[in-house]
Amino acid sequence: MHRDRAVPGGPGRAAASVLAILLALVAAAGYGGSDFAAGLASRRASVIRVTLTSEAVSVAVVGLALALLGSGPPGLRAVAWGAVAGLGGVTGALALYVGFRHAAFSVAGPLSAVGAAGFSVLAGLLLGERPTALALTGIVLALPAIVGVSASARSASGPAEDGAPAPGPGAARRRAERGVTYGLVAGACFALLFIGLNEAGSGSGLWPVFSGQAVALVAVICVAACTSDLRLPQARGGRLAALTGLTGAPATIFYFVATHHGLLAVTAVITSLYPAVTILLARVLLGERLTAFRLGGLVLAAASVSLIAVGGAG
Repeated sequence: MHRDRAVPGGPGRAAASVLAILLALVAAAGYGGSDFAAGLASRRASVIRVTLTSEAVSVAVVGLALALLGSGPPGLRAVAWGAVAGLGGVTGALALYVGFRHAAFSVAGPLSAVGAAGFSVLAGLLLGERPTALALTGIVLALPAIVGVSASARSASGPAEDGAPAPGPGAARRRAERGVTYGLVAGACFALLFIGLNEAGSGSGLWPVFSGQAVALVAVICVAACTSDLRLPQARGGRLAALTGLTGAPATIFYFVATHHGLLAVTAVITSLYPAVTILLARVLLGERLTAFRLGGLVLAAASVSLIAVGGAG
């Protein structure tokens, strides 16, 4: 556990827990909106170009926040953990955006959230946190939730590209299955983001967040250069990619502050509620349908995340 994290007792501890929950909920809303914008952008431009733009905007936003809030010189440990978190976050983003490109928002998003929540709770156990039986029950429920969403994905796919014909049943099934795979990979990487920012500590201000975003931007630039795709998306795709960074960067800041006022097992899983916002936006703005199987999987996934959060708070 962090030596630089204050853990008050009595009413002070309760207030800190409430603040952590509220900040984590704001982070979830920001990540949900960011993922929705990224999903739309990745259907109009390459995933690498979308990520390149969003990371550049994120660096600018976090850098501005760092300059306004001020901070002393960062510690090496904080910067190192921030860099690890940044690499995990950008890798997860790439995997999730590819999943959005191949399947519906309500497939890859919830799977990434359940994976991020589950791995973060396990990391919390290794760090000495002791969630209650409710939290452990939530982890167990996450497994059938993944099965439920995966099963529904076999008969569902994302919308076709603008002007392109709808895919046949075989192609739709393959695209949906790829969406499941990328969603699970994204979940593991997002857990690394959550754990890294938690381990960075709060003694260096926002430097861990800034170092993570900077390392992520450098990594994407290298990938783009190696794939000869070092360009920015144009028109609406570019605007959506910029919106991804504008909403995602503040979400990372809110999560970073939240995780140093509460347990990793609580803040990470509450932040992992972000797919609810993504799916709601997709339902309202895109008219994405939710089949009975997928609804069941989503409900079970929400129940698992909720139990983990309530159990962790207990």
